[in-house]
Amino acid sequence: MIEIIPNWHPIFVHFTVALLSMAALFFLAARFAASDRWRSQWAVVAYWNLWIGTALTAVTVAAGWYAFNTVTHDDPSHAAMLTHRNWAIPTFAAFVALGVWGWRNYRKAQGITTAFLLVTLAGTGLLLSTAWHGAELVYRYGLGVMSLPKAEAGDHAHEASSGHDAGAAATVTPAPKKTAPKGHRDDGHAH
Repeated sequence: MIEIIPNWHPIFVHFTVALLSMAALFFLAARFAASDRWRSQWAVVAYWNLWIGTALTAVTVAAGWYAFNTVTHDDPSHAAMLTHRNWAIPTFAAFVALGVWGWRNYRKAQGITTAFLLVTLAGTGLLLSTAWHGAELVYRYGLGVMSLPKAEAGDHAHEASSGHDAGAAATVTPAPKKTAPKGHRDDGHAH
């Protein structure tokens, strides 16, 4: 399996995005719940999602750093990797700060303040932008994939209305061949 998944970043990142996004949604629900019972329960769920998500994000960032330094790439994808990294680091820092702030609020039995909620929503915006840039690395630049299918005459396309149509020609453009640049140092280290 390690040949298929050369690093673990794509696995952990899904937990990061899911848990931290759900934390934001549950904080919103807890803040505006009409019932004290639901407000209390949703706050507990939100805090647990925040804390577990932040802890797993430390693993996600470590796996991402490994991927950043080991995935074969070309100059355009390297620029995209730098953009993703530059969004990921402040996003992680924001959620570490939110995790600590949330822990203090929870221990003091404070409610969810407007300031805490706004910072959580801003952090979620950072998270979604980071995720977008990460998805572009895979889907636009083809990083982390072993190969793309060849587009040949007689290939087939899938249409939602007709199901499998074996006679249609595919319009797949293969990604450029990825090579690791030698001595590429625009970010302070070679890959």
